[in-house]
Amino acid sequence: MTVLYVDADACPVKDEAVRVGERHGTPIRFVSNSWMRLPEGDLIERVVVAEGPDEADNWIAERAGKGDVVITADVPLAARCVKAGALVLSHTGKPFREDAIGMRLAMRDLNTHLRETGEIRESGPAFGKADRSRFLNQLETVMRAAKRMADER
Repeated sequence: MTVLYVDADACPVKDEAVRVGERHGTPIRFVSNSWMRLPEGDLIERVVVAEGPDEADNWIAERAGKGDVVITADVPLAARCVKAGALVLSHTGKPFREDAIGMRLAMRDLNTHLRETGEIRESGPAFGKADRSRFLNQLETVMRAAKRMADER
């Protein structure tokens, strides 16, 4: 059975994830380092992990596998989940794919370095309606693919 894992700490598309997950009858696990207000529902589980770096990431990465969907903006977590066979989306709807994850990790490291040295200061464009719409469309497509993969297990 497909499970939808949401790296919830800074995720701006929680409501959208619930909408698509419930439409597919998929259990949804919101994973965070602290309690937060989340949508309620029979398929929704709130998982609060111990405080500490990467605790939420580790919890998700240890469970996500083939036929599951992960929503995260964290590139190292995405890489771990992709390697395990999960389908991974960013909150903007951009998929993390095995053939491109190495480049995404390299770009993340480069941007971190440039921010640390003061070469760049911006954190990226604001999250808007177009991003939300793209996310919804992409998550719908990915959920269908994940359910097919889960049926093959």
